[in-house]
Amino acid sequence: MRVFVAVVEEGSLSGAARRLRLSQPAVSQVVAAVERELDQPLLIRASTGVRPTTAGEVLAAEARAVLARYEQAMAAVVRPEGEPPVLHLGLPLEVRMEVLAGALAELASARPAGRVEAHHLSTSAQVAALRSGRLDLGLLRERPDGDDLDAMQVGAEPLGVLLASRVADELATPDADGRIGALRLDRLAGLEWLSFRRADSPAWFDEIVAVLRSHGLRPRPQPEGSQSLIPEVKLTAVLSGGVFSLAPPDWPQPLPDGVVWRPLAGNPLVRRTWATWPADSRRRDLGFLIAALDRADPSESDGTHK
Repeated sequence: MRVFVAVVEEGSLSGAARRLRLSQPAVSQVVAAVERELDQPLLIRASTGVRPTTAGEVLAAEARAVLARYEQAMAAVVRPEGEPPVLHLGLPLEVRMEVLAGALAELASARPAGRVEAHHLSTSAQVAALRSGRLDLGLLRERPDGDDLDAMQVGAEPLGVLLASRVADELATPDADGRIGALRLDRLAGLEWLSFRRADSPAWFDEIVAVLRSHGLRPRPQPEGSQSLIPEVKLTAVLSGGVFSLAPPDWPQPLPDGVVWRPLAGNPLVRRTWATWPADSRRRDLGFLIAALDRADPSESDGTHK
């Protein structure tokens, strides 16, 4: 069941294999075995990935509930009596730790016996994990739909671009004093956007695509099942030339020689972060953390400085 749920949430067999640290043939064999046992197809396979059939959607929903109950039971047995439960926190790529640092420090001071366990997951995977009970709090790149999850915005950061130095020099438009200002987005029309997978955060992806198209760019999505845009992947692609990648002004990864960051004129793209949790949660430690996040100074989480 865990393998099938991972395939549905990742949208590909290869993505599920990476997440579970299994070989792709092993994942394929598990899915095929479940389909044989139920005597019906559970996945629609295409060149861009997989999606569940109607029966697959029903099975995935039931499997998530079973897995969540199993994990709760195991935690209750393994955890010594009186020990506070672990708070499971979802984090996306490139999250600004300033969003969390103060709130986590307050939580640790108020509840020193508690423990927070972080999980790196895409927005879509976090939403699924929140709904299945595997996450208590997620930091998402888009506000989720539905009444079962509550959310509040905890960060907003204007995005600039990472470019090969030689490309940035070609696109630069100095002012009368010879100073290099912000880059107009339409100047990137000859370059390819190094995109993340749409399945990872559909609404945020569509917002970016709409803005790029309005400035004359023709973005192409990454194929389903392609690797995540970790910093090393971004920098390698940018260094090769012909592409640009979006990044905040204080991107945490050191930039190697040959790569520069440039702001975009008018800040046409702003990446927001939403703290999201199950609406029916009654956990006191979660409520404390949410209240601490709500008290945080917005200037600490929007890429600006006092």
